Amino acid sequence: MHDITLDKDILEINKKIAANNRKILDSHGILAVNIMGAIGSGKTLLIEKVAKKMQVDYRIGIIAGDVISELDAERLKRVCKNVIGINTGKECHLDAHLISHALKKMKLSEIDILFIENVGNLICPVDFDLGAHKNVTVVSVSEGDDTILKHPMIFLTSDAAIINKIDIAKALDSDPEKMKNDALKINPNLKVFLTSVKKDIGIDDFISWLENCYKSLCHGL
Repeated sequence: MHDITLDKDILEINKKIAANNRKILDSHGILAVNIMGAIGSGKTLLIEKVAKKMQVDYRIGIIAGDVISELDAERLKRVCKNVIGINTGKECHLDAHLISHALKKMKLSEIDILFIENVGNLICPVDFDLGAHKNVTVVSVSEGDDTILKHPMIFLTSDAAIINKIDIAKALDSDPEKMKNDALKINPNLKVFLTSVKKDIGIDDFISWLENCYKSLCHGL
């Protein structure tokens, strides 16, 4: 019982910090997008390519979370100057407290859209609101076309799902359409994108969705 109470208190505190994070982001007109997914799903490459394309018209910021290293952060700095790396240590997810510290280090007045790359797994990030406006989950066909059904909670809390590496689906005997249907059965309100980030398939559709989210949330259009 003690452990359950402690967990509840931690989540309540996290929720309050997340609400304050969102308030700060709103005050600067920033759309924050939390990118979740397992290791190898293509999160980093997705952010890299989307940031490179979008920074023609938008000012991009990135928070890159990892358990130990800052390899992803260093990689993303090649396409975006406003990047902060976060090491979570033993924790398998980012939390609102870590994000609040990262926001203090960033030049928020120079950001329109902030991408948050969460730590690589499909379970731990579910319970921790970061203060982001949109949650996006990335899965790869290489994880098996039953991976969505095995991890329903993360899709219930997501606004969009990206089913990646569709170019190699046949070779792996995976069915992207099944994965899409599974995701929509779990959450009919999901926006689902079938992509090959490596081959630049479906990226522009995802960018269009992000642009609409930015206009809607930050400009009331």
